[in-house]
Amino acid sequence: MSFRPVDEQLRVIRRGLVDLVDERDLRERLAESAAKGRPLRVKLGIDPSSPDIHIGHTVVLRKLRDFQDLGHTAVLLWGTATAMVGDPTGRNKTRPQLTREMVVAHQATYKAQVGRVLDVSRIEERENGAWFDRMSFMDAVKLAARYTVAQLLERDTFQERYRRREPIAVHEFLYPLMQGWDSVQLEADVELGGTDQLFNLLVGRELQRHEGQRPQVCITVPILEGLDGVQKMSKSLGNHIAVLEPASEMFGKTMSIPDAAMAKWFTLLTDHGEAEIQALLTGHPRAAKVALAKAVVSAYHGAAAADAAEAEFQRVFRGGGLPDTVPEVRIGAELLRDGGILLANALGASGIAASASEGRRLIEGGGVRVDGAAVTDVKHLLRAGSWLVQAGKRKVARIVVP
Repeated sequence: MSFRPVDEQLRVIRRGLVDLVDERDLRERLAESAAKGRPLRVKLGIDPSSPDIHIGHTVVLRKLRDFQDLGHTAVLLWGTATAMVGDPTGRNKTRPQLTREMVVAHQATYKAQVGRVLDVSRIEERENGAWFDRMSFMDAVKLAARYTVAQLLERDTFQERYRRREPIAVHEFLYPLMQGWDSVQLEADVELGGTDQLFNLLVGRELQRHEGQRPQVCITVPILEGLDGVQKMSKSLGNHIAVLEPASEMFGKTMSIPDAAMAKWFTLLTDHGEAEIQALLTGHPRAAKVALAKAVVSAYHGAAAADAAEAEFQRVFRGGGLPDTVPEVRIGAELLRDGGILLANALGASGIAASASEGRRLIEGGGVRVDGAAVTDVKHLLRAGSWLVQAGKRKVARIVVP
């Protein structure tokens, strides 16, 4: 097998990275890989903890695809055991534990969705239940003995919870060890993750060193902000774009992001080169955003669907008189009920409608759209996130719900 020159591979790998531990070792491994014709084993662990994924999750999948395109082995590890424990990363309380049935069901839907990014015919799929399900309790004790409580408390999340005297369950301490042990079992050369996963990835290096293996290179990618351009993309915050979302909705939602978020979205979600991105960003913002929306839609639905989504957007929004500058209205916390605000109330609070009562009439009359989709339910709730709301041809605002 022939590989591209090391410097060329590094340019591809470095794009959009945050952490690379360590680059000198990665360079050496790439050179050895080329000399011996042996692909690197690049690990990405995915816990099937929910039924679907959004495009924020695809940032690290795209980095795995970069390695795949460079000729290396993409090892997709399904966390069928770790998902039942629950990753404590970024959590201020213990995650609810999932049943095996829930994990298996989620895994089935995940597999179809990662195929939108990876060449699934060229990945090595493994499940960590294959080794953890065989471990006895005493085996788990031996694994726990390889790391100290002081080392685990170096993790920011644990430190904060400990200082606030919030409970930390013992099984949460085991999660980083389980993820690290996965790297030992897979003999990973490289492990990928989001920036919030760096601690777990470094645990893998330590456990590999303890077992006499060469410690893996750790690579992290940024966490993608959602449609509001501020908070992490999250289904619970309502600021996400699902991978399986229809092309027209995906296009419309991308068009609603703040201009300041475009550079990061271009870098992390598209194949555009740096020079091309800069040229787009120095031009008209709307033209750049259309290019971004088409690139995002094309990645999941194809170029023809992206063209059709653009045409539909132009017909509905531009034909309807959506201005180039859309006012942003932030909803006060005092107006929130049940985790959000009724659309009718938001229409009144934003000035799109004269009152909540008029807002309800507009909704019942079919004249209100949220992120391009018509809403006729007067009980429709806008949850936390950023929403492009339009009533009629001229009244429009980006409504931000805290």
